[in-house]
Amino acid sequence: MEKVLQNLIVALRGSGVRISVSESMDAMNAACLTGYSDRKLLKDSLSATLAKSQHEKEIFDTCFERFFSLDGFSDTKSDSCLKPAAGLGKEDSPLSTMLLSGDNAGLSMSMREAAQETGINGIWFFTQKSLYIQRILQAMGQEGLIQDIQRLNNEDSPFSRQKAGTLKAAKDLLFENVRDFVEQQFSMFAGTATEEIIERYLRHMKLSNLEQRDFHRMHIIIQKMVKRLNNLHSRRRKRSKRGLLDIKKTLRESVAYQGLLFDTRWKAKRLDRMDIMALCDVSRSVEAVSRFMLLFLYSLNEVVAKTSSFIFCSNLVEVSNVFEEYQVEEAVVRLKRGVGLGIQLGRTDYGQAFLDFKKKWLDAVSNKTTVLILGDARNNYGNPQTDILKLINERSKRIIWLNPEPRSFWGTGDSEMDRYLPYCYLAKECSTVTHLERAIDFLLGMGG
Repeated sequence: MEKVLQNLIVALRGSGVRISVSESMDAMNAACLTGYSDRKLLKDSLSATLAKSQHEKEIFDTCFERFFSLDGFSDTKSDSCLKPAAGLGKEDSPLSTMLLSGDNAGLSMSMREAAQETGINGIWFFTQKSLYIQRILQAMGQEGLIQDIQRLNNEDSPFSRQKAGTLKAAKDLLFENVRDFVEQQFSMFAGTATEEIIERYLRHMKLSNLEQRDFHRMHIIIQKMVKRLNNLHSRRRKRSKRGLLDIKKTLRESVAYQGLLFDTRWKAKRLDRMDIMALCDVSRSVEAVSRFMLLFLYSLNEVVAKTSSFIFCSNLVEVSNVFEEYQVEEAVVRLKRGVGLGIQLGRTDYGQAFLDFKKKWLDAVSNKTTVLILGDARNNYGNPQTDILKLINERSKRIIWLNPEPRSFWGTGDSEMDRYLPYCYLAKECSTVTHLERAIDFLLGMGG
């Protein structure tokens, strides 16, 4: 039954109920306490552990009833069709015997066991329906049933021909029941696969090609990534805070315990959270990548102490105040509009952006600051102002440049990337959310 409960959880996830590993374990424990004999008690217990909102409870009720619904073998039509005038024979296969005796409970159990054996919860596409129907029928013993029908047809007696006709009708009805069962399973399990396929596709899709209709789904994907990064780097920070074992202090404290290392002492190690200044190109070719990088950075509140954000095109402006006044998602949308920000959306000018930064914000850069630049470095053949980038590099802890273009494009045409590279601690291609996640994971892993 544990496997059945796991399949129910998979079906619930496919229907839109968010279930964590700990909640799955709670559901297993609840099922062990209540048992499976009382359907209503089991349903209420699982609902309390797995469904967290009224909407999820409604989804749970529908999915639970569908998952544990009775199979088609128990209806009136099945009973009338599966009771033959012919008797049973010792040479009949187990499936033929169940069909001839009208053993609907046995047929239902055999079908579910066959579905479990064939891995029905792995049905992802509608094109797999026929495959799983045949697999289940084979696992139930369809080959023996077909041999029985052929054997009876070859026997020259009215009794055998009547029995063969009954088995053939029962075989057709069996196919209909298995087909309906597979349809039901597909409706429960295919949703999970569809979401996984879409999410995998969007994770590796170029953000510049992303359509407006996918933005909401992409925000959900980034929330998952941010949660993982927050948890991962918060745990690393907690482990690191303890520092190394202080042998001298530990031995001194152990004198009172006759030398037993009962009270360990650790060398204190202060770890500062990262201070980031992000400069993002918001010209049309880079706008989408900048949007999602800022969404990433401002969601990492547990591991980043301070984030100062700037956007530029023909000039550079600070937009940190927008994130202070609004929620992250709303702030990103307001940046896209650009109303009231003082940004000039003309020809991209990296040289002017660096001049603006030097004039107004260079004094805020310290040896604890990581300067993160996102842009394709295409300067429209203007002055790249590499001397200013060199100055920023000398005053900051490091400069990291994320470029949405493939590395083979760097330095071609009006790209100044080759001239900026000597002053960058790290330069990476960054055109998908997977690239963003890896880059920020690497950045956080370096510490403050």
